Amino acid sequence: MIALLLCIVGFVAAYIAGRRSLGAGCVAVLAAGYGYGILRANLQTPASHFIFDAALLGLYASHFLSEKKKEAGKPRDTALRYWLLPLIGWPMFVLFLSFQPLLVSIVGLRTSIMMLPAILLGARLRSADLRVFALSLAALNLVALGFGIAESIRGIEPFFPLSPVTVTIYGSQDSGNQHRIPSTFQHAHAYAGMMVATLPFLFGCWARKSGSRKENLFLLLGIGAALFGVLMSATRTGIVSGCFMAFLAFTSGRMGAWKRWVWVAGVAGVIFSAMQNDRWQRYRQLDPDTVTERVAGSVNRSFFEILEEYPMGNGLGGGGTNVPYFLAYRVNSPVGAENEYAHILLEQGIIGLLIWVAFVLWFLTNRSTFVKDEWFTGRRMGWYLTAFGLLSAVLGVGLLSAIPGTFAFLLTMGWTAVKPQSERQRAFSVMRTRALTARSVVRA
Repeated sequence: MIALLLCIVGFVAAYIAGRRSLGAGCVAVLAAGYGYGILRANLQTPASHFIFDAALLGLYASHFLSEKKKEAGKPRDTALRYWLLPLIGWPMFVLFLSFQPLLVSIVGLRTSIMMLPAILLGARLRSADLRVFALSLAALNLVALGFGIAESIRGIEPFFPLSPVTVTIYGSQDSGNQHRIPSTFQHAHAYAGMMVATLPFLFGCWARKSGSRKENLFLLLGIGAALFGVLMSATRTGIVSGCFMAFLAFTSGRMGAWKRWVWVAGVAGVIFSAMQNDRWQRYRQLDPDTVTERVAGSVNRSFFEILEEYPMGNGLGGGGTNVPYFLAYRVNSPVGAENEYAHILLEQGIIGLLIWVAFVLWFLTNRSTFVKDEWFTGRRMGWYLTAFGLLSAVLGVGLLSAIPGTFAFLLTMGWTAVKPQSERQRAFSVMRTRALTARSVVRA
């Protein structure tokens, strides 16, 4: 009953926030995503698995059912809307093929297309939305860090009771032979992935020249919380991604000398802290042999075996990775996938994989993100982080199904796939929105 009530609250809150502004609506969805893991672990009912889904649907309802917001996005996201047609349409077709039971296929459809419209939302983010979004992410990161510290001191048991939902958490350890820290997320990888995903927005907002001192200090705290969260999660992919973001930030030419020195001092403080804590030193396990073995296992063996045995896929949900535990027994011939592209092949077949590969190639060759404006630094970091995620997806699954990391990832993809609005376009968009509002008032 409590989980069902939270679903309703999440939908209503995201809808109301989304009607206020796109940035506020995205924050409401991410707030639900930040709490999703710990809520699902303590409210072990089927409804708890859909708390994030309900909030996401509330945002979609507030945005895509609004005529004026839909009109305002047309000039910039036309290409993305054309790409979403096959990305969403093909899984819808696969739904009606009898590879899996209908309920399993519906759950698989949820993981295949539910978050894809976030790409359009990212393309429609404006400077005011991005500012609200970044400041809210800083607050959420600080809350997540507080839970992470508490779990480091008391252990994960009081926060994540052992159950079929939390078995992944209890099965992973850091370099100190203790449980990795998931904070409020489903597992440590989700925590690290989300912390890294916040860095382009946080650093982009901090690097602007128009921010106040209080805002900049708060953003720095949010960045620090994200970096410490990556260390606490003790995930190698998260550590590599975090280091990559720190390097991109340092090489940005948009920062002043003072901010550059502050950034260097902050990163040095994080590195020093990592060297003092044995649990935060899993980066030492990164070596060429480990990476080579992981790539060979993920790309060569699993991918081509799946391609040979399931050229048309095993049906939506056939991978079993994202199917809730109470439906897992209904999956026909469940097959594990070692990387994200193998997972797409397994569930959508070779046609679905080719659609995704074409979209990825289009994104990687699109240079719209490198138009300079006040958010150039953050948008540049976001593009490189997205490209890194798409290329490193051959090493594991979760890029397109993590909660709420995938939502943030797709927002970033949409944000960096279109040219930023010029001042003239922004003024015209405001005038058009006001005209549409006035017209609706007159009709009423």
